[in-house]
Amino acid sequence: MTNQPENRIQAQIFDCKPEQFEQLALDIFEFQYNHNDIYKAYCNVISKTPDYVDSFFKIPFLPIQFFKTKVITSGKFEAVTIFESSRTTGSISSKHFIKDLNLYEDSFMKCFDMFYGDVKKYCILGLLPSYLERSNASLVYMVDHLIKKSEHPNSGFYLNEYDKLAEVIKINEANNQQTLLIGVSYALLAFAEKHPMKLSNTIVMETGGMKGRREEITKEAMHSILKQQFEISEIHSEYGMTELISQAYSKNRGIFTCPPWMKILLRPEDNPLEIINPDFSENKFITGVVNIIDLANLHSCSFIATDDVGKVYKNGDFEILGRLENSDIRGCGLMII
Repeated sequence: MTNQPENRIQAQIFDCKPEQFEQLALDIFEFQYNHNDIYKAYCNVISKTPDYVDSFFKIPFLPIQFFKTKVITSGKFEAVTIFESSRTTGSISSKHFIKDLNLYEDSFMKCFDMFYGDVKKYCILGLLPSYLERSNASLVYMVDHLIKKSEHPNSGFYLNEYDKLAEVIKINEANNQQTLLIGVSYALLAFAEKHPMKLSNTIVMETGGMKGRREEITKEAMHSILKQQFEISEIHSEYGMTELISQAYSKNRGIFTCPPWMKILLRPEDNPLEIINPDFSENKFITGVVNIIDLANLHSCSFIATDDVGKVYKNGDFEILGRLENSDIRGCGLMII
């Protein structure tokens, strides 16, 4: 068996046009069905094989819980690194086995350039203490790469060095230096409380998560506090996860936009195997549980059923409204695989 189909597919991912998305998704489905043992077994159990799947609305989405207990890879390879999710006491972390870091880098660099332009324009400041406590967080890898590519002398991780971070931001503001402050929610709130300031040249981007460090508040409330403390009109957000290669970004009101190689579909909460018909003729949006197509997740699984509840608009943008009350996807009896 050669890598010719895999290489052909990979070469198309980041040049995918909207009219090509469905066919490329079907090609990747067939590739992953044939080369991903866990995904194939799952598809067989629910009777959704390539003979049945003739549109991306019929492609089966792998429950995200499988990443906690199984090795999810398309093809046999020795992983160059294994990204691992954070976990609470007693929980099991998800693992993403990476075959090609260049594919991950291409995805997040092309995506960043698409939404924010050349990274060299920015001073990148990372405020991700809980992620830096782990050596294998995909978010840390991404931000570290952005920091290095920015080539700005003040770019870097600032952990809990709030005073030093404030001085850097003040200097950047005085010099009209475009700055991206990307941080986990609880750390951004702590920094904002200690160092309120007016920002004119700084994008504040939260990556979600209180991680048990602070009392949980709604995202809307958290954004309101940050906007007030920094005297800015919008808070940006990044939506990604350990199990994915790609990210979506929100520049305002928590409404995310996907890159062309990523798409959000929704399923009803009471039927995890169904896809909600995206009929916007009478509605501005639809709601349901989030399924993600990430074409760049070629060496793992590009079709993932998450535990997030979301809202999708006619143009494909989406919001995250919360999570399922019971985090495990129910009603399938599929953990026998």
